[in-house]
Amino acid sequence: MSGTPIIEIRDFCKTYGKDVAVDGISFTVHTGEIFGLLGPNGAGKTTTLECLEGLRSPTSGTLQVAGLNPAAEFHKLRNVIGVQLQSAGLPESITPEEAMRFFCAYHGVAPRMELLEEMGLQDKRKAQFYDLSAGQQRRLVLALAIAHSPKILFLDEPTAGLDVASRVELHDRMRKLKSSGTTIILATHDMAEAADLSDRVGIMLRGKLVTIGTPLEITATGAGLTRISVRTQGGSLLSRDVIFPAVQKQMERDEYIIYYSVDIGSTVSAIIEYVNGHQDSLVDMRVERPSLEDRFLEITGAGDTR
Repeated sequence: MSGTPIIEIRDFCKTYGKDVAVDGISFTVHTGEIFGLLGPNGAGKTTTLECLEGLRSPTSGTLQVAGLNPAAEFHKLRNVIGVQLQSAGLPESITPEEAMRFFCAYHGVAPRMELLEEMGLQDKRKAQFYDLSAGQQRRLVLALAIAHSPKILFLDEPTAGLDVASRVELHDRMRKLKSSGTTIILATHDMAEAADLSDRVGIMLRGKLVTIGTPLEITATGAGLTRISVRTQGGSLLSRDVIFPAVQKQMERDEYIIYYSVDIGSTVSAIIEYVNGHQDSLVDMRVERPSLEDRFLEITGAGDTR
């Protein structure tokens, strides 16, 4: 991807005693892109974000965020970045109006009360934080994170636990921020969210950056298995003894049997023949190219295979 790098990481390591949290990773993030940072728990994502945000210092290597050293120049960095943490950390009794005044004073800008209206919080301006719904709390924290018009926005699981409508609203807001030139670092466990929103993603595993690229580039590499999800009326496919041609692995999920095939034609025809031969009937059959979640499970070895 072309563009001017706004975040540059070179040979970054972070250790805690003998424990290696991040092990020599290097990558850049370009101005105005949404960069998804993915990985299982313990992969090093949070440590990487905390060092980029200036909350921790790297053990070795270099970090540059908008031309600043995060740890050494935090007093400058704080007005360049916005941070939405998974846990808001706001006092339960604070109101959205009070929080907005406080955060804007901290950044030395005029209160952005219009953001509360834009986030659908106009009628909740004087409500206490604990009285807000989960979606309203997340929208408030996002409003506070962008009130000083940061160049870079760090989002840590921004939609975790939200209902569908709230997720859609926050996704739309993220796209608007991107279109205005804001660079967004998105740390999420939601592979569909990452694939839908990110220009590029990086996958971390055991402190290392194991792959980086656009969602399409990443899903096009690897085993390249096609996913065939099947549900039948009588459950004839649930037998563990059923083996179909060209299938390299399979799993059960939500009453479906999911096959990963290198030759969909031979696999699908064999499945249909088997189902019909056992006086069963298809309820649903879906043939899908590998998703980002499939590729993630392949890379991390976290697939529930059998």
